[in-house]
Amino acid sequence: MYKATLIPGDGIGPEVIRAATEVIEAAGVKISWEEKLIGQSAMAKYNNPLPEDTVSSIETNRIALKGPSTTEIAKGFRSANISLRQRLNLYANIRPIKTIEGVNTKYKDIDLVIFRENTEDLYMGIEHMVGKDAAESIKLITRDASERIASMAFNYALREKRRKVTCGHKANVMKLSDGLFLSSVRSIASKYPDIEYQEMIIENLFMKMVMNPEEFDVIVLPNLYGDLLSEMCAGLVGGLGLVPGVNIGVEAAVFEPTHGTAPDLAGKGIANPTAAILCGVMLLNHIGEKEAADRIYNSVKRVIREGKYVTRDLGGSYSTMDMTKAVIDNL
Repeated sequence: MYKATLIPGDGIGPEVIRAATEVIEAAGVKISWEEKLIGQSAMAKYNNPLPEDTVSSIETNRIALKGPSTTEIAKGFRSANISLRQRLNLYANIRPIKTIEGVNTKYKDIDLVIFRENTEDLYMGIEHMVGKDAAESIKLITRDASERIASMAFNYALREKRRKVTCGHKANVMKLSDGLFLSSVRSIASKYPDIEYQEMIIENLFMKMVMNPEEFDVIVLPNLYGDLLSEMCAGLVGGLGLVPGVNIGVEAAVFEPTHGTAPDLAGKGIANPTAAILCGVMLLNHIGEKEAADRIYNSVKRVIREGKYVTRDLGGSYSTMDMTKAVIDNL
């Protein structure tokens, strides 16, 4: 039996994470879940959005399934997600973006993976007020972190027989910080002559993505751009409710949906569980349970393709657990 940390999260988190664990259990993989708190739920209980107990659990178990956690806008405690990534050195955020038959979108053949550097850039949270009327934030880019995320992206491309890696940047303006990121990626790209490598200024990358997303394969980006692009790409394949992700480092991997807490949907039982279930698929692949992962993924695709037992955002009228049951029944 495997052991993993389970973090239900805030808002719709507990509902969709429950769906994921039930599907994993139905697929025959036995995992002992150690439940912990983070974010608003942890703040309410411990007056700490990131309890040491939660960090220690992930350090020990090395894998976690996590729901979304609340971060207030322009006030309140620092993002627990960012703090967790920095504490555990989860230096890569990986988000696969792939169209699923049956989802009503403008695009049919998207199959790309975004590799986002996860510990630096403006998300380090190094900011302060300068007097009463100005705020200053520091953008930190290092060669080590940039080469590390580039190496992961190229290794993935080689292993999965992907054809191309694209680097997004703004080195035409931020010549030192983005320039360092770009030169670091170039140095890694030179070690992979069989993989096509291209560079795009970030706004051009966004434009090309909207026009011809099927032309992209693997994309490597600094933290901020990676966050923005992956959210937009989720919209190209039907929305955040369909896109899984993982924050991963050398010592641990935390699998969590791309979507937020959706407080307006919390407790209503109508949230789309697909992203959370697909996080479970990624987790199972990570621990070597490929057969179970494939069965779950194929079941999810079948349920969505048939379009009957799906949630409202997918054109149906069924609940979170109705859709979950359909996935289980199709295993």
